[in-house]
Amino acid sequence: MTTKRLFDNTEIAFKLKNDSQLERAYFLFKMISKEPLVRIGTAATKFALNINLPVEGLIRSTVFDHFCGGVSEDDCMPVVDSLQEADVHSVLDYSVEGKEEEAQFDATMEKVIELTYFAKEKDAMPFSVFKPTGLGRFEIWQKITEKEPLSESEAQEWQRIVDRYDKICKVAYECDIALLIDGEETWMQDAADELCERMMEKYNKEKPIVFNTLQCYRWDRLDYLKELHQRAKKKDYKLGFKVVRGAYMEKENERAEDKGYPTPICASKQATDDHFNSVVNYILDHLEDVSLFLGSHNEQSTYLAMEVMDAKGLLRNDSRVWFGQLYGMSDHISYNLAAAGYNVAKYIPFGPVKDVMPYLIRRAEENTSVAGQTSRELDLLKREKQRRGL
Repeated sequence: MTTKRLFDNTEIAFKLKNDSQLERAYFLFKMISKEPLVRIGTAATKFALNINLPVEGLIRSTVFDHFCGGVSEDDCMPVVDSLQEADVHSVLDYSVEGKEEEAQFDATMEKVIELTYFAKEKDAMPFSVFKPTGLGRFEIWQKITEKEPLSESEAQEWQRIVDRYDKICKVAYECDIALLIDGEETWMQDAADELCERMMEKYNKEKPIVFNTLQCYRWDRLDYLKELHQRAKKKDYKLGFKVVRGAYMEKENERAEDKGYPTPICASKQATDDHFNSVVNYILDHLEDVSLFLGSHNEQSTYLAMEVMDAKGLLRNDSRVWFGQLYGMSDHISYNLAAAGYNVAKYIPFGPVKDVMPYLIRRAEENTSVAGQTSRELDLLKREKQRRGL
């Protein structure tokens, strides 16, 4: 099979799904493909959860179980174990969003540390992960990014964020677990980048432990990467990056228009694709200093990275290059890559059903808005159903 057809193998892509799970996946993506249904469904779900209607069982047996590993890390273990049998690694992502209290930030820090220790005991889990706003209020990140003065209490709040980062990074370093830090909106991201850079300088002396995220729908990310690479070489530490297209495009464009500044987003889908591929190529050209976690559901970008690796004579399982997709999506990429010998990890969100709903709603809306994503999933699922005679 030529590399260019690697992702068409539906038998490998869906080998972990039994017939009823395959039917459920087909049904879900059929629903997600209809934008009015997604709008109505998400509104109805939010309403039902807010007034405590007994809908968690229904959510759990459909969309939750397709896109999430479980309600706790122990609950996720059957999923982690089954993925490991297919040579796919797991990144357990505690996906509780939108909390704003100090106690919650401390609880999230403790959960990430707990998961890092948990990962240390599991070969199937080489990564830990968190979002910057999981450890501190968005407003504080924004104030620092926009260089606004902090009050005394805000300065103390910021110091607590720095301390939480340091505690998590120290545990990751001691456990030898790579730590993926997610990217967020531009108007808070500079502060997150600067803090991540401090952690890289401290903990990435021998190899990349702390990984930042580059959202490549931002046109400035390649320049930022090159500048940071030069700084890291001078100070003699390694870099690690998760490279993604990005998750906040509509918000970014709306805010730029509303506030009258140039949009930070690339001018077109093609410009974003080109920028993404340039960032990936730059990292693959500098693997002695920078490691790559390529987070993409795009077949062409994945094929391109594979071709570059091949041209450079890199081993498919070179420890400096990982491919990642979200659980419940793009199985045709994940499982076929793993079967071909590449390093692959699935992001597995988990948490209480009600708390994970904002994440699930974003996934549904994202699938609806990304042209071709859902139709490709449906086409592959349909072909596998036909292959099985369903």
